[in-house]
Amino acid sequence: MLKQSFRYDQTAARLEVDGLPDFSADHGTNAIGILSSWRLTMISGPEMEGKREHLEALMAAVIPYARLQLSGVSRIQGQDGGPVRILPLEQGHQLELISSRSGVPPLILQLDDADLADLVRCLDALRHDERVRIQWPLINHAPLPKRDLAERTPLLQRLAAPVLGTGTFLLLGLVGLLVPIPTPETPQTTPQLEEQEERREPPISNPAQAD
Repeated sequence: MLKQSFRYDQTAARLEVDGLPDFSADHGTNAIGILSSWRLTMISGPEMEGKREHLEALMAAVIPYARLQLSGVSRIQGQDGGPVRILPLEQGHQLELISSRSGVPPLILQLDDADLADLVRCLDALRHDERVRIQWPLINHAPLPKRDLAERTPLLQRLAAPVLGTGTFLLLGLVGLLVPIPTPETPQTTPQLEEQEERREPPISNPAQAD
């Protein structure tokens, strides 16, 4: 009766986990502190299951891969020789689960963007479920290097700004060379002022004043 089962449903994915509460860590009865099994069912493929390390490897590969896809960077995720690997395809994504048993071929699933989004939602719901008292491995979301950001930007778009700025500078310089510089003009007396000066009468002298 102590066994607990939690399920996380999305349109294209269903994740189920089974386990027991860890009473040594003061867990209640409605909690999972010891994971015993998990099952993942995708609408586009068969059911997958495994141990806790397989689920942790699935989280460590799929969640960073989805973040890179949102940033426009396509890159394979999953350790070499590890149990889980996900890689981009020309149309969609390929999820590979490698069995630890010898002679068992890897399980390969073809996912589209909607399948990948639903899978990430299920994994996030499990990681943030307060009833599951398991310390999942920390997934570091390091900032993307500038090289990756530059590579996903088209070359024409990267060159547009400097080319436009240089062209504008050269055009303004050429216009400045073609426009003549105005020369200062000396003030000239207008004919009307000259006529007024000629008509001005001389001052009347005082007859009583001696010459």
